[in-house]
This record gives sequence, structure tokens and C-alpha cells, in this order.
Amino acid sequence: MTKTTRREFMKQAAIGGALIASLPGLLEAAESVAEAAPARTRIVIARSTSMLKGDTVDQKAVEQVLGQAMAKLTSKSGADAWKSLFKPDDVVGIKINGLFGPTVSTRSEFVNAVIAGLASAGVKPKSIIVWDRAARDLEKSGFVPNKTGPGVIYYSDDGDWGKDVQLGSFHGKVSKVFDRITALINMPLAKDHGGAGISCALKNHYGSFHNPGEHHGNNCDPYLADLNAIPQIKDKTRLIVADLLKPQADGGPRRNPSAQWEYHSLMVGTDPVAVDLQAYQIIEARRKEVGMQSVAQKAEKTLVSAAKRGVGTNDPSKIEVIRI
Repeated sequence: MTKTTRREFMKQAAIGGALIASLPGLLEAAESVAEAAPARTRIVIARSTSMLKGDTVDQKAVEQVLGQAMAKLTSKSGADAWKSLFKPDDVVGIKINGLFGPTVSTRSEFVNAVIAGLASAGVKPKSIIVWDRAARDLEKSGFVPNKTGPGVIYYSDDGDWGKDVQLGSFHGKVSKVFDRITALINMPLAKDHGGAGISCALKNHYGSFHNPGEHHGNNCDPYLADLNAIPQIKDKTRLIVADLLKPQADGGPRRNPSAQWEYHSLMVGTDPVAVDLQAYQIIEARRKEVGMQSVAQKAEKTLVSAAKRGVGTNDPSKIEVIRI
């Protein structure tokens, strides 16, 4: 038997005349409401113990799990998932975080998995720029600086900054990478932060401009929100891939191995505020579990500010979280 949808039923009833005779315009009104309802932003948290054994990260396992997460995020499989977000003529910047060294820096296995995904979408190696603010930060994440190629570019600003940008409370010189790229992938880790409450997608861009030290007052609010609202970041961000293998619940943003725990996950999304909301909830739950003070007052304040500036949403009713 063929299943009749609600839309088909209403149309059939309208043809019969009974429904239209008693409730004129009902069909049109129902369709207008359905079409006007905004789609929820989707976040995927994928867990697999195969990605991490002790301190060893399995490259093939990360690639497999990332592929599964991308399929859920885009409702497409394989290369088509990447092709739905990136085109062969894109120049893609991958913002990593290498400031505080191993276990709290973006893992090379994650970056390599993303590069493989971009390659499947037809993005040329020379059109991929992995970057952070200093060469030593790239090296901490396992990369050799390589500003000119051939192949994938591994770029560091090293004090040679680009445009002076001001928006609200944010005022700084941003990376020259922004002038070169058409698309941006943000690759943070999840950890607590003494000022902002948590450090994940939004905070990762404190390595994208020249004077982050001037933007830490008042628990980074509203600096963090205004930074992420600048067009160079907001308009070019297409994907966030967050490392949740071993989040850090205390002592951040510096490395604190005693506060790290095995979570065996990665997270993907396109909305940095929604991603940070999930990271905050994960960190907050861990802190509660081990008897630490809440970071809610700090973290929620920055999320509210970012949402008000149109960077993303912190409203759980507008977020679809898929766990695999």
C-alpha cells in the first residue's frame, strides 16, 4: 500500500471540495508555515575508541570516523559530502592551534584526514593552506613550515600581519591568509579556559590576529564575539572539525595532562557557536563529575554575545545533535 502524506491528503481533500468549503486557505497557510520554519543547524559527535590507543592516534581510524561524521552532517556519502561544502576552485585555509604543544595542539592526523577529504572534492594541494600564527606552533603540531609549496602550504604569520580590521570591541591586524582563501576550516580542541570559560571554535581564532593579549579583558567578552563576526572569519567559515579525543577540563588553555580524559570523539559542524555550546556542555559535565567549579557564567556569556552578533546559534531548540 502506498502511504499518503499529510500534504497529499490535504490536496486530495481540497479536490473533493469538502475541506476547502469549510476551511478556505488552510492548505496554503499550512504550506507557508512549513516553508517558513527554519532548518536546525546540525552538529555531529562521532565516537570511536579505535582513533586513540594510549597517546597514539590511528590515522586510518580518524579518516574513517571523520568520513562517517561528514556523511551525517551533509546527508551525503564519501566524496559527495566534501563536494557539498567545497569546490575544486576553492582556496581553503585550515586554522590549527599549536600554541601549547602536544595533546593540546591540533593533531596532524586530524589535519591529514581533512586534507584527504578536500582532495576527494577536487581541491588542489597547492590550494590548501594549513596555518597558525608562528612557525614554532606549526612544528608543535607536527608540521614543517612550507610557505611556498610545492604541495600543501604550511604557513605561519610570524609577525607579518595583514589588514587592520575593526568591528565593535575587536581591533587588530589579521592574518594575510584571509586575503588568499575562499573557504575556512576551523580545527580547534576542546578545553577549559581561565578567561572565556572554554576554548574551542571561537577562541581558536585568537591565533588569527596580531594582538590577542589586548582582547582578554572581561573574560574575553565581547571581544571573542566581535572577532568571530568579522567578515574574514564569519563569511568564509564552512566547516569546524573539533578534536575531542582527550578534552581538558581544567588548567586551560595551557597543557594540563592531569585534567585530560579519554572521550574518543570528534565533532563536526558549520556553526561555531553551536559547536562551542556542545564543547562547553562536555567540559561542564566533566567538571561536575570530578567536583570542579562550574564555568557556566563565563562560557554562556560569550556564547550569548556571539549569537547576538549573528555568528551562530546557542539555542538548543535550533540545534540538531547527532551522536554516532
